[in-house]
Amino acid sequence: MLNLSKKPALRRLERIQEIKMIDYSPFWKTLEQSEENWYTLTKKHRVSDSTLHRLKHNMDISMKTVNDLCRILDCDIEDIAVYVPSEKDQLL
Repeated sequence: MLNLSKKPALRRLERIQEIKMIDYSPFWKTLEQSEENWYTLTKKHRVSDSTLHRLKHNMDISMKTVNDLCRILDCDIEDIAVYVPSEKDQLL
């Protein structure tokens, strides 16, 4: 349930989290098993801190970013993200 006394940005974040359809937890497992880490992703591969923040909080990222992460980590897309069905999915 949304708390209307919160700031609009926090309410928007709560709404996004309620409709979560893509889960990026596989990314963190893949990263842990690779030779890369947060530091090398940001410094060597120029992945932004905000992108890693978005992954950490299961927020949207672009398919280009998913492609880049697959290339960097030499993995498949299912090693980065998984679809989680929800009754709260938006109707097309």
